[in-house]
Amino acid sequence: MARSGAGRYWAIWLPVGAVAAWALVRVLGVEGGHSLSAALAFTPYVALASVFVVGVAVAFANWPAALVALTASVCLVAAVLPRALGGAHAAAPGEPVLRVLSTNIHRGKADPESVVALVDRLHPQLLSVQELTPEFAEALRREGLSRRLPHAVLSVREQASGAGLYSSLPLRKISGADKPSFRFRMPRALLRLGDGDPIRVICVHPVPPTVDAAQWRHGLESLPSAGAGAPWLLAGDFNATLDHAELRSVLDRGYTDAGDSTGMGLEPTWPAGRTVPPVITIDHVLVDSRLEVLDYQLEDVADTDHRAIFTEVGIP
Repeated sequence: MARSGAGRYWAIWLPVGAVAAWALVRVLGVEGGHSLSAALAFTPYVALASVFVVGVAVAFANWPAALVALTASVCLVAAVLPRALGGAHAAAPGEPVLRVLSTNIHRGKADPESVVALVDRLHPQLLSVQELTPEFAEALRREGLSRRLPHAVLSVREQASGAGLYSSLPLRKISGADKPSFRFRMPRALLRLGDGDPIRVICVHPVPPTVDAAQWRHGLESLPSAGAGAPWLLAGDFNATLDHAELRSVLDRGYTDAGDSTGMGLEPTWPAGRTVPPVITIDHVLVDSRLEVLDYQLEDVADTDHRAIFTEVGIP
């Protein structure tokens, strides 16, 4: 083998090693500090690149490298591909349906008129708002949101730390809404849909791992387990994708990701409103596995860096 050919033969180990290391971290869930946690959000793109790496290794007839790359690629693709499969279900006759809208308003910089217009078009019974400032809450009131969704459990704060739940159905604040250990608020409420059993809801918004990885984990770990008592519904900006072990741990406690279950789990939600389209999926609606996801779609809101999520949930 010529020297240049030998160099290329061995050079393929660099991308192969990177892909293999990424797959190992993803499979084992050993995410370490904030930089690695943030990087894992891009796993779907690494999974796609891993297929190319396999092809290059085969082209150079480096069979050991090709085998390692193939193993890593299979692990990554198997972790990512199911999010593009699945599909929404139809509601059973007479089955109550809860329509949920969730939006991060970018430190109160979003256009309140755009939010209320979305409420008018989609008619959600529950609206979960992250990064809710006092000024934005007042702007929503002036736009008439309180006439559309008159019940609210709010924890407004300046900048990114506030949050709120609005509903056309009766809401009652429940414990755990404003733990002082949380830098960002995550209000909780009990919602009753007609004469049926109540549903417990949380406006989810942990601190980003790039700001404080320990607080981020603490926020996700604080989310309750589903499966007992009134069903839970968690809606908001989780600052995590399904490639983070912390979010998968929440799902393992009895939840279904609405996007994942409808085959739209790879549709990115952040950052929106920029020259380049959104690249990662950090906004979610998680529903108690006793409930059923009927519909899921993403919507644009003016002047914010997140896409909004709208989902319909069947209540058996």
